[in-house]
Amino acid sequence: MHTCLSSLSLQNKVVDVDNLKVKLQIWDTAGQERFRSVTHAYYRDAQALLLLYDITSKPSFDNIRAWLTEIHEYAQKDVVIMLLGNKADMAAERVVKTEDGERLAKEYGVPFMETSAKTGVNVELAFLAIAKELKHRATQQPNEPKFQIHDYIESQKQKTGCCGM
Repeated sequence: MHTCLSSLSLQNKVVDVDNLKVKLQIWDTAGQERFRSVTHAYYRDAQALLLLYDITSKPSFDNIRAWLTEIHEYAQKDVVIMLLGNKADMAAERVVKTEDGERLAKEYGVPFMETSAKTGVNVELAFLAIAKELKHRATQQPNEPKFQIHDYIESQKQKTGCCGM
């Protein structure tokens, strides 16, 4: 048990949202099977979950459904979920179409975008969108309009592909 926990990557990130600092504590399991039983405990306390797949790996995309099933079983009902197709900088090796990611996200009602940890495309936006959603949930007044994370992401994200980098 200690081996699994020590291999989990923990990182703190502070995001500035409308002049309010939001601290995100990020647990990274790298999607590995050996963390499944460990992450069940974290699902219960998580306010947001970012699911990443590799656009150059069909198995990583196919595995997303299993993670979504587990999230719906173990996580809080109002958990914020975002689907991210990573390695958008590797268009030449792409095996998962953008449309496939969009279709899966729409099926589960979660926001979607493609990112590149290497170039930084849409990475900050993903964290900012999550932070904005959590901040609005915590501070929203009854007469205020609800923050629309889907609309915010669509209005802000960079288009990836041949000409968007």
